[in-house]
Amino acid sequence: MDMVIYENVVACGVTVVGLFASGEWKELGREMGGYELGTASYLMTLIWVAVFWQMYALGAMGLIFEVSALFSNSISVVGLPIVPVAAVFCFRDRMSGVKGVSMALAVWGFVSYMYQCYLDDRNSKVVTKSVDETSPRMSS
Repeated sequence: MDMVIYENVVACGVTVVGLFASGEWKELGREMGGYELGTASYLMTLIWVAVFWQMYALGAMGLIFEVSALFSNSISVVGLPIVPVAAVFCFRDRMSGVKGVSMALAVWGFVSYMYQCYLDDRNSKVVTKSVDETSPRMSS
């Protein structure tokens, strides 16, 4: 938990310093006013994106500590196709060829990971069975 908090505090600090150092903070009002869906929608989008990124960071860190980094990465890859589909439905975003290819690659990567887990599990059962059959039994 501390690792996630420290990482996010540093990232937030660097972002705020960059925002003010570049002078882009002066443009935020104009950007917010020019948002197609309105100012309230702009603020809600920013707030909910921040909340969900925090939930993602905590969940990914929990998966790393409880299962493995590879499994955490695989779960993250499964979530990749969900975001463009949600954007199409929620924000009426256009589905482009690049989005389609990235979604297909993400699904392919996850399916490959699951198939490799299946093969590893099957091979370990075969090895365990052959070891059990070849080991002498001790009678009491």
